[in-house]
Amino acid sequence: MTFLSAYWENLILINYQIDPNILKPFVPKGTQLDSFHGKYYVSIVGFMFKNTRVLGFKLPYHINFEEVNLRFYVKHNNKRGVVFIKEIVPKPLITLVANSIYHEHYQTNKMKHRWLESEKHNEFQYQWKLNQQWQSFSVKTEKHTSTIKENTEEQFITEHYFGYTKHKNNTFEYEVVHPTWQQLRVIDVDININFETNYGERFKILQTLNPSSVILAKGSAVSVKNKRNIT
Repeated sequence: MTFLSAYWENLILINYQIDPNILKPFVPKGTQLDSFHGKYYVSIVGFMFKNTRVLGFKLPYHINFEEVNLRFYVKHNNKRGVVFIKEIVPKPLITLVANSIYHEHYQTNKMKHRWLESEKHNEFQYQWKLNQQWQSFSVKTEKHTSTIKENTEEQFITEHYFGYTKHKNNTFEYEVVHPTWQQLRVIDVDININFETNYGERFKILQTLNPSSVILAKGSAVSVKNKRNIT
């Protein structure tokens, strides 16, 4: 059964190679860290939710909104999924529903975004306000879409189709259904994030790391299925 449906549009995914020991305390029971050619990653992701429906219904003032999340990658049996460290949205009802039903780690902050198109390139930016300071990241891209190639870091990052959360001694799994995404090749990136303030001392190291890759995925319609307990 579909719990949530929406259109995810213009996803910026900024990816960092990281020491897996930093992630181990966050790994849900029954899953294990997933790697690409022996490398482990976290990603800061920003995108737009559009035409959002919960159980088939549109919630007033909760239809179109931004999200920014920090996530890493796990697997369970033959399923590849993600675990979220934190998800930021500007809508308190989304935070309430996601945290109470899916045991996620949502937080409500003031947010905004900016998309610009010119003859030569496109620009995409996501921002959120934390402790009276605006945090942001943005990319400049080519104009024309291209296919994400097989067996690349970009494919590894974008093709994880399950979410996993831990709550007390339980691990919950939910499926995220969407087609393979097209991308706009990123020309330039600008990151203005205080990682320690946003995500804690454990992720302070991201402040000094250069991204291993940056992706702008055009997105698609998405459906999030009901959760199940895998423990």
